[in-house]
Amino acid sequence: MADACVGRAPACLCVLCGLPAAGKSTVGRTILRAAAQQGWRAAVVPYDDLIPENAFQSRMVLDGGSLEGMHTEWKFHRQAVLQSIEQFLKEPHVSAVQPSSCKINTATWRKCIGALLQPEASGALLFLLDDNFYYPSMRYEVYQLARKYSLGFCQVNVQCDLETCISRNQSRTRPIPTEVIMDMVKRLECPNPQKNSWESNSILLNTTDILSKCDIQKVIDLIFFALSNPLSPAEDNTEQKEADRLKCAISVGHQADQACRRLISEAMKRAKEKQVPPDHMRSLAAQLNESKAMFLHNLRKQFLREASFPDDEDIDVECVVKRAVDSFEREKEEILLCITNDHK
Repeated sequence: MADACVGRAPACLCVLCGLPAAGKSTVGRTILRAAAQQGWRAAVVPYDDLIPENAFQSRMVLDGGSLEGMHTEWKFHRQAVLQSIEQFLKEPHVSAVQPSSCKINTATWRKCIGALLQPEASGALLFLLDDNFYYPSMRYEVYQLARKYSLGFCQVNVQCDLETCISRNQSRTRPIPTEVIMDMVKRLECPNPQKNSWESNSILLNTTDILSKCDIQKVIDLIFFALSNPLSPAEDNTEQKEADRLKCAISVGHQADQACRRLISEAMKRAKEKQVPPDHMRSLAAQLNESKAMFLHNLRKQFLREASFPDDEDIDVECVVKRAVDSFEREKEEILLCITNDHK
């Protein structure tokens, strides 16, 4: 289906992932120029510009554990970006008039794909997806879209030292809080071909210094390989297991999050009944939420790494969640005891 939509030219989805201010946008612009020299039709897809700012703010607040349901809303915005790419693959000129979702910035989307629709443009099609993509599940969604339409798929892991990221961010017109970058360092799970076979076509690009011609050529070679070796939509048991693993991890994470929220609510109620003063209550809430955020992060990471899926049975998600949340409950009790003892 996609072949007919893009004039039977080969097409590729290239993920640019890494920390904020690591240099992904610079890499994207550089690759755009190099792609033009190759005769490719290329577009950078900047998630930060396509997704409304309030969606990112909602995500950051949720990660602190104080809002419910906003993460799902943020995921809808991310999915809308991929849906717009998919619409372009099927109906490029319709997509240029109106993207498939109102959840992305229409003007930015039109600017993204404008060069792809020039009458003289007929070469290979390249989408450079510019975002942090800090969880494998985020990148896997792009892989699934590439496989669905038999496109090429590759990943460029853009890295530089933390000090450089923070310095670059502070020099921006609208810098993000440094603590967000620090938190992202803890969450970022870089492409790992040894763990995920679908990430095999990935390279690491160090952007601490100015990119060299050799660096750019490595990316061009990576994309050329992806264009020459499009994915097959055929079912693959290994890939299906990976998809099941990701789906199950999301379910475990969601249920564990809900259980932790209930435990925190109970702890706050008990502290209030003990007439813990307001400043101690605020400290209790902050410590519990911080503990929950770290617990959920470690749970998802551990589950994705260690969960096994028997061929003839499903994982008992409820049992997994109960065992995991028991450990958080013990930590919650320790925090509560410490706060209430301080009050006494």
